[in-house]
Amino acid sequence: MKKSLIAFVFLAFAFGCQEQKSDEKAKEDPSAQKTDPLPSWNEGENKKRIIQFVENAIDEKNKNFIPIEKRIATFDNDGTLWAEQPAYFQLIFALGQIHKMAADHPEWKDEAPFKHVLNNDMESLMKEGESGLLKIVMTTHSDVTVEEFQKQVKEWLKITKHPTHNVLFTDMTYLPMQELIDYLKVNEFKVYIVSGGGVDFMRAWAPEVYGIPTEQIIGSTMKSELTKTDSSVQVTKVAELEFIDDKEGKPISIQKFIGKKPVIAVGNSDGDLAMLQFCDDNELPSLPIYIHHTDEEREWAYDRESHIGKLDKGLEEATAKGWIVTDMKSDWKKIWKWE
Repeated sequence: MKKSLIAFVFLAFAFGCQEQKSDEKAKEDPSAQKTDPLPSWNEGENKKRIIQFVENAIDEKNKNFIPIEKRIATFDNDGTLWAEQPAYFQLIFALGQIHKMAADHPEWKDEAPFKHVLNNDMESLMKEGESGLLKIVMTTHSDVTVEEFQKQVKEWLKITKHPTHNVLFTDMTYLPMQELIDYLKVNEFKVYIVSGGGVDFMRAWAPEVYGIPTEQIIGSTMKSELTKTDSSVQVTKVAELEFIDDKEGKPISIQKFIGKKPVIAVGNSDGDLAMLQFCDDNELPSLPIYIHHTDEEREWAYDRESHIGKLDKGLEEATAKGWIVTDMKSDWKKIWKWE
């Protein structure tokens, strides 16, 4: 539980949106997808296996056919659909909010962990451990309505750029993964995001960026309460964790909110392992997929020893069971739409 909590707290440290008309057009004209449904993927065994799985799933005459109502695909977000280095983007947002709120809290200049944030002293901040990081999350993510919080996230995303790539954070999404989402949607898979990230943070931008409806985005949650005034009824975020959608929490949330095992599950870390195992233990054909960060020139290279997106046990199990392990460097022709 402690590791899960730390993971959530760190989370707090294009296709772009596909229009409905384009989806409908693709359904009317399946041949459009047959040209190359995944153009940013290099030709190879992994791309071939993904396409073959989908083609079998939609072919009623194939023994591996999957009825439409059971075509469920779940994707992690951080490190799977968009980057997560050098720190989880939600954490970078939270640190920015501390700077923004500091004018109303002069006491913070002498109070840890806030003084470390204001001094940009990340080494000292990390020494505050779980309790310090949690305090930052609770401070920046609570006592605000969900509507106002999401407005803050949207405003931040419009103007803040990634510290090393110098593009907006919403441009740090992986083009090959957006293609995969689009390909699945065209073939009547229902796509969900199941992430350790905060659900209200993701719902502020992910529907537009990925074309996935708000109700199909599942994440970690804080407690909330109903706030009524003479003019409005709002849900307000409370400074207390409710559910951490990471590790074993992912299958639990899938069962709770979807009620069906995914036939495709995609992740990038040990935090996603339980979700991929849940997918693999299936009466239907299933396809667990890991994204392996191996491209230090275009993105980053990390796995077993990383403090973010650690992929150790998951890599061992994926290799042993023959799951797809997508190698960014060799499998992806392009990583970014701006590449």
